[in-house]
Amino acid sequence: MAKQNIVVKVAMFDHKKTRKALKIVVGVSGVESAALIGSDKNQIKVTGEGIDSVELATLLRKGVGCTELVSVGPVEEKKPAVTAAAAASQTPATVVPLQVYPHHYSCYGGPYYHVYESCSNDDPSCTIM
Repeated sequence: MAKQNIVVKVAMFDHKKTRKALKIVVGVSGVESAALIGSDKNQIKVTGEGIDSVELATLLRKGVGCTELVSVGPVEEKKPAVTAAAAASQTPATVVPLQVYPHHYSCYGGPYYHVYESCSNDDPSCTIM
């Protein structure tokens, strides 16, 4: 799964509700970070992987009060710009060829039978041996 950002607007009027809301958000599985955003600090931006946004909103409604989902989307990763000089200074990776060993097939013949020798008695009339 990919990382995602979830922005939730929560009715938080005092410091106690804010702490309770952040405690609920951080307790959800998959959450990596949570931050208060917005001019009134009444929105929570949650970043993580595999977060169920509906479950998050339901838990916040039960614990804090009025909650609405503002946005759900993937995390936009910032890639550093690589200059031409930095790209030229990097050494190319060496490729090591894979050594393949030949397969040795043994031929399987028929079943192997063990031969047991018995003590032969010179008297052929003996039926026990």
